[in-house]
Amino acid sequence: MGSSIANHFRNYSWLKRTLLVIAVCTFLSSSFLFLTPPGTFIREYLAKTVITTQHRDWAWIFVGAQRRDQMVLEMQNLTEVNSIEKQDIEAVQFNTNRPIESLVKVEDISGTLWKGKRMYVYDPRSIRVVVPSKQGEGERITAMVQRTGAVAGVNGGGFNDPDGLGNGFAPIGAIMSGGEILYTDQEGSNPQQIVGFTKEGTLIIGKYTINALLELGVTEAVSFYPRVIANGKPLITSGDGGWGRAPRTAVGQKADGTVIFIVIDGRQTSSVGATLKEVQDLFLEDDVINAGFLDGGASSEMVYNNALITKPSSRYGERRLPSAFLVFDHPEKVEVKNIWAGLTTIDAGGASTHPEFLKEQAELKAQGKLPTPTPKATPTPSVKPENTAESVKAGGSSSPLNTNSTRPNSTDKPSSGTPTNTTSPTPTTTGNPTPTPTLTPTPSSGTATGGTNTGSTKPTTTTTPSPTPSPTPKPATNGTETLPNASISTSPTVKPN
Repeated sequence: MGSSIANHFRNYSWLKRTLLVIAVCTFLSSSFLFLTPPGTFIREYLAKTVITTQHRDWAWIFVGAQRRDQMVLEMQNLTEVNSIEKQDIEAVQFNTNRPIESLVKVEDISGTLWKGKRMYVYDPRSIRVVVPSKQGEGERITAMVQRTGAVAGVNGGGFNDPDGLGNGFAPIGAIMSGGEILYTDQEGSNPQQIVGFTKEGTLIIGKYTINALLELGVTEAVSFYPRVIANGKPLITSGDGGWGRAPRTAVGQKADGTVIFIVIDGRQTSSVGATLKEVQDLFLEDDVINAGFLDGGASSEMVYNNALITKPSSRYGERRLPSAFLVFDHPEKVEVKNIWAGLTTIDAGGASTHPEFLKEQAELKAQGKLPTPTPKATPTPSVKPENTAESVKAGGSSSPLNTNSTRPNSTDKPSSGTPTNTTSPTPTTTGNPTPTPTLTPTPSSGTATGGTNTGSTKPTTTTTPSPTPSPTPKPATNGTETLPNASISTSPTVKPN
């Protein structure tokens, strides 16, 4: 019987044999992935990794749309829980006997599936938040370091990132430098995820209001998360943290005040990326008592001595960013200007305005590798629609699943007490539509009371979601790198960027 089947198989043509082998392999692998516990673990692990990228909508392929949405909510809820505990500010006892010439030390680190850099900063007061030098676009960290004379730097907070090709000028959350509030998209009484430093150099990580930050004496801050160590306690006690493997940037502080920045390369054959727990464990090896993450993914990078020493996963190299933590010999001499002051709209950019992307497309078109679109007649409706989705342009999608922002903390509705004199920009992007920033006045310093801000005007963003064709879950906050978004489509239709 067996030999008869073998002879029959050998009589097949090479094409039939190839197709039969593929069919058998597909059946066996599908059975393993969908009918066994190890297979389920692998599918969910892959889904977590995809959720924290620019293409999180593709995660349904591994676990289905319903399970994907559930996983996003679980990740967001865990982030919220871990941000609640307030820090013991007195836990840091600064070592004042260190020689002044000992400012930073950078070393290579590696794991089974990743490579990266670890930078020790021995005087946390040498760390400043720096923002771009001109309005309209972010700035690469190497340019920031060279312009300001910094010793070193890493990327900072999250930003609105249409198509993964944003211009780095539309931050999400808050930015503080030198004690001044340069940017915030929340009222002073609304808590948001914060990574910052007090004027004494104490690292602050967790969920705080702008008012609370001012009371604590925080002078440098950006927004991102998750928090992984609080008051000496690791917050990931089981599993790998739930966000898969990716490029990472994180910051922690030891009890003697030493600050540690970690940058992990990822999404490359030489370095796949690290899990949240792997980075947490690196901090624990150094006896770090408070730690959390900064923006990751394609934004993760470290600059030292005027050179980029990590390998960003972006195909265009360094990205333009809205904020960075830089280290200075003389931080008190650094002047950081508020480039968002006086603006009424912010254009986040996208594929239609990204210089490297447009250059690449032009070269491909010249080589005949891009199809030339065939013009189609546009029918003229007899009755003009009353409403037009302004945010869906240049081939955009009306899908409510936004995959275009690195958003550590934002809400889908303007907070109460927001001034009504606002204007909404309508940036032209391709891919999925992104929340439209609306700018409102906020104070440069001081305390906001009664939900109404006073003082000089600073831009604030609130987001207006695009119309949603189907119900979507609305968690309290959003999470990721690109982090899981609050608006998650339950439809299986996939519209990749």
